[in-house]
Amino acid sequence: MEEKIKIALDEISRGSAEIIDMEAITKLITKFYTTGERFEVKAGFDPTAPDLHLGHTVLLQKLATFQKFGGSVQFLIGDFTATIGDPTGKSETRKVLTKEQVLENAQSYKDQVFKILNPDYTKVVFNSSWLDELGAGGLIALSRNFTVARMIERDDFTKRYKSNTPIAISEFLYPLLQGYDSVHLKSDVELGGTDQKFNLLMGRTLQKAYDIGKEQAVLMMPILEGLDGVQKMSKSLGNYIGVTDAPNDMFGKVLSISDELMWRYYELLSAKSLNEIKELKLNVENGTIHPKAAKDNLAIEIVDRFHGIGEGVKAKEEFIKIFSNKDIPTDIPEFNFEDGVWICQALVDSQLVNSTSQARRDIGSGGVKINQDKLTDYKLNLTKGEYIIQKGKKSFAKFIIG
Repeated sequence: MEEKIKIALDEISRGSAEIIDMEAITKLITKFYTTGERFEVKAGFDPTAPDLHLGHTVLLQKLATFQKFGGSVQFLIGDFTATIGDPTGKSETRKVLTKEQVLENAQSYKDQVFKILNPDYTKVVFNSSWLDELGAGGLIALSRNFTVARMIERDDFTKRYKSNTPIAISEFLYPLLQGYDSVHLKSDVELGGTDQKFNLLMGRTLQKAYDIGKEQAVLMMPILEGLDGVQKMSKSLGNYIGVTDAPNDMFGKVLSISDELMWRYYELLSAKSLNEIKELKLNVENGTIHPKAAKDNLAIEIVDRFHGIGEGVKAKEEFIKIFSNKDIPTDIPEFNFEDGVWICQALVDSQLVNSTSQARRDIGSGGVKINQDKLTDYKLNLTKGEYIIQKGKKSFAKFIIG
C-alpha cells in the first residue's frame, strides 16, 4: 500500500507550481486506499469564454489524476460569480456578462470537459444555486470575515489603487464568494492556476471561519506556454491549440513545438505516467527513439483524447501525405481571413501575387494549387477551414479562414 500511495502522491505533485498542505492530501489518499472513502476536489471555472484550449486542460488533467486516486471532482461553473467578473490580473473593472451568455458558455464547458474527466466521479455544480439564496444578510456576514486592508494586499488591487484606477466594491466580493463556494461544498482540496492563489487561500480562511471541520488543501498549476514556448497559451496571441481544432490542425500544431517544449507538454498534458515519460525521454537522449517519433506519439494522444481513438493516427497519415510525400515545407507563413474571402484577394493580401488580375491569370493557367489540387475557379470564395496554397513550385502559404 505504501508504494501505491507514493505513486499517487508523485502523480498528483507532478508539474505543480505550489502545494499548500500536502500532509492533508496524503491523509486523504491514505484513507482512500485504507477504507475506499473518496474525497472532494474542487475546481471553479467562470464561463467567460465558450471554447477551451490546451492551457485550460492542464487543470482538467490534474483533476483526472485526482480521480484515479480517490478524488471526486466538484466541477464548479461560476455562473453567479461570472456576472461579477474575476478581477485577478485585471487593470480595470470587467464587463458584466448576461445570464444568457453565461449559460451558453457553461454548456460549452460541459460538452468539452468529459473528454478528460471521468463522469462517474464528477459532479457539475453551478454556484448560483446557493449564492442566489445567500441574501443580503448572508453577504454582510460573509464580508465581516475579511478586512479592506487585507483585500488591498492583492497585487492587482494594489496597482489599481496606487494608480487611481477605479475598483468596484463588487470586485472585493468575488474572492469572498469563491471562498464561500468551498464552505458550501465542504471541499477537501481546491485546484487553480498560480494567478489564483489569493482566491484559493480564501477558501481555507472561510472554511475555518465558518467552522466546517476542515481547511481545504490547495494545489496550484503553472500556466502552460503556447506554441512559441515563451508566452502563455492564449487565443489572443494566436499561439494556442484549441480542443475543438480539427484533428489535422491539432496534430500539426503539436508537431510545431520545439523538442524542449515537448517534454513540458508531456508533463502537463499527457496521461502517461511519470515513469513512462522518464523512460521515453531516456530513449530519446540515447538515440533509441527519434525526437519526432516522441512528438508524433504526443500529438496522436492529444488528438485521440478530443476526437476519438484512431483519429490521431489518421491525422498523422494525412500530415505525412501532405507535408512529406508532396514536399511541402512545414514552416510556411499563415494568413487569417474572414469567412467568404475571395481567393484572388487572399492571394494578393498574402503577397503570393501582385494583383487580383495576376491572380486570375495564374489560376487560369493552372499555376495555383489548393490542398495539392489545381485551382480552376478564380471566382472561388473560401469558407471556414484551413487551406495549403501553392503558387508555382516554391511559394506556399496556409490560409486560415474564419
